[in-house]
Amino acid sequence: MKTNCIITAAAALMLTQGCVGDLDRFPTNDLSTDKVYSSFDGYKNVLAKVYGAYALTGNQGPAGSPDVQGLDEGGNADFLRGFWNAQVLTTDEAICAWEDTGIPDLNFINFTSGNPFTRGLYYRCFFQIQMANEFLRESTDDKLSERGIAQRDEVQQMRAEARFLRAFQYWVLMDLFGSPPFVDENSALGKVLPSQISRSDLFAYIKGELEQISGILAGSPDLLAEPRSNEYGRADKAAAWALLARLCLNAEVYTGTAQWDKAAEYAKKVIDVTGYSLMPTYAHLFLADNNLNNPEVILSINYDGERTKSYGGLHFIMNSSFKATRDDNGSIAWKDSLGMGGGWGGNRTRRELYSKFEAADSRAMFVGSKASVDAVSQFEDGMMQIKFKNRTRSGGTGSGGFTDNCADTDFPLFRLAEMYLVYAEAAVKGGGSRTEAVGYINELRTRAGVSPITDNELTLDFILDERARELYWECHRRTDLVRYGRFTDASYTWQWKGGVAQGSGVSSHYNLFPLPASDLMANPNLKQNDRY
Repeated sequence: MKTNCIITAAAALMLTQGCVGDLDRFPTNDLSTDKVYSSFDGYKNVLAKVYGAYALTGNQGPAGSPDVQGLDEGGNADFLRGFWNAQVLTTDEAICAWEDTGIPDLNFINFTSGNPFTRGLYYRCFFQIQMANEFLRESTDDKLSERGIAQRDEVQQMRAEARFLRAFQYWVLMDLFGSPPFVDENSALGKVLPSQISRSDLFAYIKGELEQISGILAGSPDLLAEPRSNEYGRADKAAAWALLARLCLNAEVYTGTAQWDKAAEYAKKVIDVTGYSLMPTYAHLFLADNNLNNPEVILSINYDGERTKSYGGLHFIMNSSFKATRDDNGSIAWKDSLGMGGGWGGNRTRRELYSKFEAADSRAMFVGSKASVDAVSQFEDGMMQIKFKNRTRSGGTGSGGFTDNCADTDFPLFRLAEMYLVYAEAAVKGGGSRTEAVGYINELRTRAGVSPITDNELTLDFILDERARELYWECHRRTDLVRYGRFTDASYTWQWKGGVAQGSGVSSHYNLFPLPASDLMANPNLKQNDRY
């Protein structure tokens, strides 16, 4: 459980200007800007809201005072729930038994511009971008002088964090939607409709922002804290390098030009940071006390079962992935073993993910007697995933307990294992040392209890499968499959891909999600992605 103020404090500031065309989706503000920013604590509270918006859907919890008007707080207003649905449910990692509007489209890769889950993620990203922009507008030197704020160095670091969080959200939008509208702190306020930015230009913007705030490019007054020196849950230079590594690994998709050498360079910067190492036991990465003595996680979305209540995040991932009445081995009481009181019986793994694991692999945390999903609506078809638990290493329950089903488990946005895998893929493609890459992969496999590999076995196909084994359900898979040309292509299929039981290829235009129809109607400056 987590109690640091940057996550649990609720900022009073609510913004009135929309940053996309649909301008009525944001709540009104009942406190003046000058009052909110009248002290250093006020600035820190606003930054807390920028961070907290990753874990929360509003200001009351779990519902009742939404950040974004017009979205369902229980279903599509949460960042992680929307991101997980887009990145995991569309792939060979999971399938959902529910038939809510929009879910079958994700199960079968058949999206439309009216999908409520991708629309919710799109608006949530822009809500967080808008808050970061507002913080940056109100924290200039002139504003600080005007208000008598003396802690200039601290505010400059906070500005760098706001820029990082904005860059991360723009990366999500670029990865999923391609060319979104663009606004920053210098954009005109009010009913001015933003213009669309090209994917390659947005890539350059994100890369430049991250290089500036992490000190790679000289001259920025806004610098992140040194690696591992900030409060838990706050971004530092290592987080920026990790996002740069991920960004550059996918540069060919985003811009048409590969940057394998840069991907390896930034991954190596994280790997070489003193203090980072693999968590000795893989399962401990995903427990309710994973904020303690965790040398592997670089940045996480933090959850507290009492202070960050919502129907999204790990609350959703855990409760949707088991069913209390499902009895696969005749002995386990699922509510008790997972530390959750729900069990909604929705998401489970597809056969193709389960088949990638050797029997001895400790990362294979599945339960079930039938790997094949013969009927989508039958939760008993497919293996239950029990990777995330609301239990501590000693067996205790998270602070939310069974009453509210709210999780204490933090979600890793970036961890060292991903950097090992980024470096390995970049090395195979000519951007790093194969010898080092084999060593990093074998560290992961040794922890998992499976045999090490040789240099000859380090192939791109192996790395793609190893990424699935190491990072499943952590919101990487769709991006990986797109990078490998296998998300839509018929060269790799899985059960129910394309809506066919045995799987089939789908049109390549599904490599991008459509911009929401509501935003296109409101903003004539926007052009829809092809074939939507």
